[in-house]
Amino acid sequence: MANESDYEGLHRSFRWEVPEFFNFGADVVDRWAADPGRMALIWCDGAGAEERYSFRDMSELSNRFANALAAAGIRRGDRFIVMLPRVPQWQVAMVGCLKAGVIPIPCIEMLTAGDVEYRVRNAEARGAITTAANTGKFDAFPDLPCRLAVGESGSDAQSGSGWTGYARAMAAASPAFEAVRTAAEDPAIIYYTSGSTGSPKGVTHASRALWSWRVCAEHWQGFRPDDVTWCTADTGWSKAGTAILFGPWSRGTAVVFFDGRFDPAERLLLLARHRVTVFCAAATELRALVGHGLAGHDLSALRLVTSAGESVDPGTVEAWRDRAGIPVLDGYGQTEILMVVVNGRSFPVRPGSMGRALPGSVAAVLEADGSVHEDAAGRTGELAIRLPNPQMMLGYWRDPTRTEAARVTADGVEYHRTGDLVRVDADGYFFHQGRTDDVVNSAGYRIGPSEVEAVLLRHPAVLECAVAASPDPQRGEVVKAFVILNPGHAASPELVEALQAFAKQQTAPYKYPRRIEFVAELPKTPTGKVRRRVLRDREFGVSS
Repeated sequence: MANESDYEGLHRSFRWEVPEFFNFGADVVDRWAADPGRMALIWCDGAGAEERYSFRDMSELSNRFANALAAAGIRRGDRFIVMLPRVPQWQVAMVGCLKAGVIPIPCIEMLTAGDVEYRVRNAEARGAITTAANTGKFDAFPDLPCRLAVGESGSDAQSGSGWTGYARAMAAASPAFEAVRTAAEDPAIIYYTSGSTGSPKGVTHASRALWSWRVCAEHWQGFRPDDVTWCTADTGWSKAGTAILFGPWSRGTAVVFFDGRFDPAERLLLLARHRVTVFCAAATELRALVGHGLAGHDLSALRLVTSAGESVDPGTVEAWRDRAGIPVLDGYGQTEILMVVVNGRSFPVRPGSMGRALPGSVAAVLEADGSVHEDAAGRTGELAIRLPNPQMMLGYWRDPTRTEAARVTADGVEYHRTGDLVRVDADGYFFHQGRTDDVVNSAGYRIGPSEVEAVLLRHPAVLECAVAASPDPQRGEVVKAFVILNPGHAASPELVEALQAFAKQQTAPYKYPRRIEFVAELPKTPTGKVRRRVLRDREFGVSS
């Protein structure tokens, strides 16, 4: 049984030993490839297809991809869009980029052409890989030096399209490649994440971060070389990087990668079929599996369930424990620093809590007076993480103002401001209390209100609007839009549907307002700024 002395002992003895140079492709994938039989990836889809790849397979394929990039003129330090579904080409492209010193930008398929255009322009990307079905989203960039298409069109893209078939490019590339020597502080990967204001931020991580996430893999998921893990996160999220790629492969753990729609019965069958030992899914999904029923399914191989992105309610934790005998370890992280506060294996789980800081990280509370308290028991305030920490981002891509705003210094010590409000109990367990900003967290998706507002304001019926979070029993929060109509337009259920459809066409569908309320006015400050917090508080029944 885990106890307090285990936790305290880990923290006292832990020391970061970041290497001077680190290339994930060479130092992890190629190293495990020395064992020819070690499984890296088990891919399957909803149609029943299945493919298996060893680390040796992945080593060779990523070498070919790195050579294909070089042949197209992509060089070290260039940015490269990786917009693929859950297919093996995603791992190949990600690792191939890293071997070449190229900075991958993982993106979800749901992005619209406008979303893609922003990312390409902001990052000054010089290439992309996506499915044939999504190539049209890059039409604004016919001169990208490297454009690779996967699927539909076969090994070759259509003549004159400007896209090269992935299979064709790989067949022409050599399976031998000498990975570049990347320093620990070199930029390695960029994730775009929503904020409460403005456009998405390009969170830029160094090679040291890719190395450091193995600590979470060891002390949270407890990955071992004989494990099989399955994380259902989408490929564009940082959670996919740490729980599908960097974390498990650093530990030599095989990964299940399923490309198909969510179906609770199928999820449980796949867990049994592939003898998954560590399963990671959002709280919304775990609740759905409990609702479907865990009884009668072979979960004998499963020893641990983890979750991140949204809080797992105590009832769901208890259901997995009582009905399946499996612990659920909830965890908290951000794109900027990834997992730092978790319900770990070295101390007792407290349902409803975010947990406690991982080894190597110090979690503190920033209070309203600007003071920061590392001995945070009994305090309430904004969660702050002591710096330096190798898990921490280099900064927001070419945005020093936003980067600086995410820092605070107290008593000569610098901290990262998370924007999340927490309460700490007498035993040092952290409990999430909401956000300091207006970001909506819906089923683990972070949605910036300004992005949704900007889309709705393009519709001819909308004069003004504001977006805020609204409580939902399944998704935790959903996007709700408060809309003032232009003269000549009347509120109706049909207009609600029209606005929702319009939003889905203009931006990634997960951002659309699931609820719309037509109002005569919006709460504003004396300077005319909309007070989204007032709208949110009304939705959650919080008195102002």
